[in-house]
Amino acid sequence: MSFAILTALLGFAFVTTVTPGPNNLMLMASGANFGFRRTLPHMLGIVGGLSVMALLVGAGLMALFDALPALNLVLKVASVCYLLWLALKIATAAPMAERDADSRPMTFLQAAAFQWVNPKAWAMCLSAITLYAPDRTLLSVAIVAGAFAVVCFPAISVWAWLGTVVRQWLSNATRLKVFNITMAALLVASLYPVLGLGS
Repeated sequence: MSFAILTALLGFAFVTTVTPGPNNLMLMASGANFGFRRTLPHMLGIVGGLSVMALLVGAGLMALFDALPALNLVLKVASVCYLLWLALKIATAAPMAERDADSRPMTFLQAAAFQWVNPKAWAMCLSAITLYAPDRTLLSVAIVAGAFAVVCFPAISVWAWLGTVVRQWLSNATRLKVFNITMAALLVASLYPVLGLGS
């Protein structure tokens, strides 16, 4: 892979991970509700899950989806159902003062597993492999996965930090409720372009 293509790949990985989508909206909500430090496992899970996903997509999953187009529909249905459930959880989250001891942000493994039902993550990985590893050799696929691993954390950490910035303002229960409902609505809205619901 040439330096120019590698630079383009890093730019692609950064832009796709820093722009709004299910991961970033959930990180902003988590940062606002739990703080930056407690959201770190969630962020690391996204990085790990996305990198492994890119590796496995390039190593053969992409060919499986090409051979069995019905899998795309199954993935879309599962993604929509899970994201709607997450949106409901965010919208109905209790104010900070009323939370029980079990209330906690997403864990590393939960965030890593979430990538497999995240339509934007699928779109990012499939596009990256198609554009930057068309030969699907182990080296080129590993470079794509590595690019996501390198740029993802700094890109997504901005969203968790933004959540912490508004945290003090959200100490008011009414404002927090409005914020959580807005984040849930945006999470649902993020399905629109990724799933091609307008076409």
